[in-house]
Amino acid sequence: MLRKRYYTVGMAGHIDHGKTALTKALTNIDTDRLKEEKERRISIELGFAPFHQEEDMQISIIDVPGHERFVRKMIAGTGGIDLVVLVIAADEGIMPQTREHLDILSLLGISNGIVALTKMSKVDAELRELAKDEVKEELEGSPFENAPLVFVDSISGEGIQELKDLILKSIEDIPVRSSEGDFRLPIDQIFSLKGQGTIVRGTIYEGEIETGAEVTILPQGIKAKARQIQVHGEKSSKGCAGQRAAINLAGVNYQQIERGNAVVSSSLFSVTDTIDVSLNTLGGIKNGLKQRMEIKFHTGTSEVMGKLVFFDRNKTEQAEDSILCQIRLNDKIVVKRGDRFIIRRPSPSETLGGGWIINPSGKRYRFGQETISKLRAVMEGSAEERILRLLQQKKSVHVQSLILEVSLTQEDLEELLNKPGWIMLRDTFVTHISIVESCEKKIVDVISTYHDRHPLEKGINKGELHSMLESFTDTVIQFSIERLIQQKQVSVENGVLRIHDFIPSLPSQWEKRCVQLLHSLKEDNLKVKPIEEYFKEAGIPESLRQEFYYFFIGQEWIIPLDEKHAYASETYKKAVNELKGKTDRRFNITEAKELLGLSRKYMIPFLERLDKDGHTVRINDERKWISYRE
Repeated sequence: MLRKRYYTVGMAGHIDHGKTALTKALTNIDTDRLKEEKERRISIELGFAPFHQEEDMQISIIDVPGHERFVRKMIAGTGGIDLVVLVIAADEGIMPQTREHLDILSLLGISNGIVALTKMSKVDAELRELAKDEVKEELEGSPFENAPLVFVDSISGEGIQELKDLILKSIEDIPVRSSEGDFRLPIDQIFSLKGQGTIVRGTIYEGEIETGAEVTILPQGIKAKARQIQVHGEKSSKGCAGQRAAINLAGVNYQQIERGNAVVSSSLFSVTDTIDVSLNTLGGIKNGLKQRMEIKFHTGTSEVMGKLVFFDRNKTEQAEDSILCQIRLNDKIVVKRGDRFIIRRPSPSETLGGGWIINPSGKRYRFGQETISKLRAVMEGSAEERILRLLQQKKSVHVQSLILEVSLTQEDLEELLNKPGWIMLRDTFVTHISIVESCEKKIVDVISTYHDRHPLEKGINKGELHSMLESFTDTVIQFSIERLIQQKQVSVENGVLRIHDFIPSLPSQWEKRCVQLLHSLKEDNLKVKPIEEYFKEAGIPESLRQEFYYFFIGQEWIIPLDEKHAYASETYKKAVNELKGKTDRRFNITEAKELLGLSRKYMIPFLERLDKDGHTVRINDERKWISYRE
């Protein structure tokens, strides 16, 4: 089944050159509906009318205001246009607003166009040719230099059918807007009807919406529901990208929202006031552009005051393409990478330039070529390259944050994650195998270094390891550890990590002295000195004694009695067996002293050690063997 295509054709040009009359001749609809528009015979608001309807295609016409005072509405209107009909009155030719409209269309990247010379009934055949030559000369170097040109007269109907045919022919070569991904409708009209509530209008930039869908109005974050959808005044079950739509919203008062807000279907759109851009400036503007100058920023239906911030200059002298800079806005707006924009001087009003958004989530950068290089990499890089660059900084990124920061669609991300090397952690965080491998190398290096410095210990505590990997996120660290364990490069026991084949051992330079200590301890049998004295006699430095002591215990070479004394393991085991073999199931301290020949100084800690090891249990003044052969 063929997916229906939706297109919008824009009428642009100087005031009173016949845009509205031409729209009516093409559609039989008068788009000047306001009383003021009728009285003044000029278009103030954006006017819309259905132009062509087929089973697999729908084309609408938008009549853009031409008066200089209404340029901001013209910019809002062109944001959703696929094809422009540049309207020029044959009896007047190209006028100031025609040129400004041309500049704006060029800056917005709209290059599909048709030139319509109107009011043919007012000029004779000779003037027609003069007008045609003049227009072609004026259009040289513009996006419409090679655009087809047609003579029309809205009153007599001359050329109207030819223009209709030309529009249909031109539309066939224009890619259809995608209805995939998340829905976005920049609002250009808001009103309220009794019994209906809040209604917003706009051109659907992307995605689609169905009746009953939950939506959000940004940047306020207001939740609402699409109670009803209309396309060109007719009720519809859904609205698709490229369509002009009105949405009746439940759950929101029309006074809470304004032109420039956006109706969206998800939280995956950037709400921002700092935007990195590629800016093209116009020639002939007064005084050029200066660092931190105040500007009006237009994108979609938004119009916001802001400042222009350069990183490689303090001003511009002439027309220039692709200046990498930043715009800091006074209010937050809703944009994504690739959105086009226009900047204008607030007073006196003048279009200064425009371009496209390379990063909707700009940060504060330093002045200099280093920042320009970073911005150029962001501008020129593919989605994959931009994500990898972001991951170099953050190591892993939440899916929603990634979509916002890199300006991806959900479909783009899913396609990317199906490629080799991309990893989803905990179903919510994205990283890449290169990041994981880097983390694994760091983990192995940290554990190996720990083994070198602490050869007597089994390994490093997991918490301590995490603290030494601050540049990596916990999700990446845990994933990397699990991979290393599966690969048998690392082992874990009771929260302690070690290199898989590592075995704690005495440092070679101290091995002989430690053996001497253990031998002396064994020689003294059950009447041992404080353990500290054995360390001193063996010449082991005080700084190493505690570590060696716990290592001896861990290896079960010694058995501690109390804080100061310990037995050699063989001595302790022999004493336990001897006592058990020469006493009944129960015995007291006096019997034990006589059998082992120990004073109370050694006997009490020895018996407490028996209790601790589970050999005996104390019952009043006696001990009872837990396992005893009758």
